[in-house]
Amino acid sequence: MKGNQLAALGCVLAGVAVALGAFAAHGLKSHVTPYALSIIEKGVQYQFWHSLALIAIGLWLYVSPQRLLKLAGGFIAFGILCFSGSLYGLALTDWRWLWPVTPIGGLSFLLGWGMAAWSLWRRVS
Repeated sequence: MKGNQLAALGCVLAGVAVALGAFAAHGLKSHVTPYALSIIEKGVQYQFWHSLALIAIGLWLYVSPQRLLKLAGGFIAFGILCFSGSLYGLALTDWRWLWPVTPIGGLSFLLGWGMAAWSLWRRVS
């Protein structure tokens, strides 16, 4: 994925996080348990922060086009899908099979952050 596409994806996912957060706070509050609402809020938080990371990595690719950065962005985007997506599904459905997907998303986040750090470390030293 190109830098501009990664940054654009980050912008879209950040907007979706805002919309989901507002929907959960106002539209779902009376329809789900407080625990389910807290799971949705956690998913929104992680989605929003990692969307900002996608924007930063996308812009970073303009300055330093590196394959490792593209991979980092891909892992972070996949992490949003798996981590936040599974939390939304778990909070709103009874699909318990989603529980193992959440840590896959967390591992994907860690790999993305690690690749981004390694890319920056190599660039500076």
